Amino acid sequence: MSLNLAEKQAVVAEVAKVAASAHSAIAAEYRGLKVAQITALRVKARETGVYLRVVKNTLARRAVQGTEFECLQSSLTGPLILAFSQHEPGAAARIFKEFLKEKANDKLIVKALAVGGQAFPASELERLANLPTRDEAISLLMATLRAPLDKLAQTLNEIPGKLVRTIDAIRQQKEAETA
Repeated sequence: MSLNLAEKQAVVAEVAKVAASAHSAIAAEYRGLKVAQITALRVKARETGVYLRVVKNTLARRAVQGTEFECLQSSLTGPLILAFSQHEPGAAARIFKEFLKEKANDKLIVKALAVGGQAFPASELERLANLPTRDEAISLLMATLRAPLDKLAQTLNEIPGKLVRTIDAIRQQKEAETA
């Protein structure tokens, strides 16, 4: 069933709105996947805040035009599913990586991905999937900021501890001499 002009404009507007606020995008060819497999992928995407949409290539090209994902236009060929990470850059990549672990889902072929206005080949999916989540990044930053303070506290605490051990060693030595 083909879309009329109004429906096409609505699809382009919806995808463009999502693309304008997304952190990363992935284009993957879904040829050969069953409806149940795509539905399972959509469910996982919804749970993690990833926008997933099957869009005609011409509509997808128009939707990403003027966004930082315009660099994907040359990769938008064949039956594609677009995934946009809304909350963190690696979310869509993690979903595809997890989905591709199952042998039955090996027909999904990641064509390209984009982050920050730069397109990357499909081989970079693993690297993007391994990016820390927002909470993980904040905890890493806090640990890095806290490390010098912890080291200073340990150093300052070591001074009286060393003094106590030295005095105790002198006491034990004197007791051994008197005994």
